[in-house]
Amino acid sequence: MDFDVQHYTRTLALRSPGSFRVGPFVVRYDKGWSNPYGSYAIPDDGAEPTEQDVRALIEAFRDRDRKPRLEFQPSRMPKVEAVLLECGFEIEGRPPIMACPPENLAVPKPVPGLELSEPRTDEELLALASIQHHAYGEQGEPTMDSISGLRRTILNGGIAVLACLDGEPAGGGSCSSPVDGLTEIGGVAVDARFRRRGIGAAVSAHLTALAYRRGLRFVWLEPADETVERIYASIGYRRATEKLDISVPANA
Repeated sequence: MDFDVQHYTRTLALRSPGSFRVGPFVVRYDKGWSNPYGSYAIPDDGAEPTEQDVRALIEAFRDRDRKPRLEFQPSRMPKVEAVLLECGFEIEGRPPIMACPPENLAVPKPVPGLELSEPRTDEELLALASIQHHAYGEQGEPTMDSISGLRRTILNGGIAVLACLDGEPAGGGSCSSPVDGLTEIGGVAVDARFRRRGIGAAVSAHLTALAYRRGLRFVWLEPADETVERIYASIGYRRATEKLDISVPANA
């Protein structure tokens, strides 16, 4: 699984418009989003970077006004972490990667008044983007770029789901564009007014079912915290591996 997930994330990074390479690293660079989590590097499998490689990577991030960060499966490149730590990086966390084979998927208890659909119009996509935008603490309001990103995901084989409760947009999420039959569930969000009603679990289960119904072979995700992990576990997801998030502190 580590190979599949790392191949998937590296491939999507390479497909991103601003991607570039520095030594044995692929960098996903989001020019339009300054959030530290929008840009990160992934080492090549089996990479053995030198201190000079790492210093060049740090400089590349800083030249673009981004925090030097990496996200990767440490089992695929076991000699990278030590070099990063020697060069001033600090571990942010080791989040779990969860997976749910189709036979494990458990349909959650129905939520009265909840309708799940695949958004297509600008209005529907903006409703989904707005819920995600505010749920993840972004400032201001979502822009048309958010809609464009969702449209690209859909056109490239991904899936978006909008949840409406009694006709009002309440939540949603998406599966990213597939790579070799793999897809990642992400951006699952629920409007603050409608939380703790089972909407997040319903959206996640629906996305998973749609992905398998359309012939994908593997669905995975990364929970934001232990509370979210329990929600995913309730519909059949289980820990399969972990990844490493590591960055240079702001004051370094």
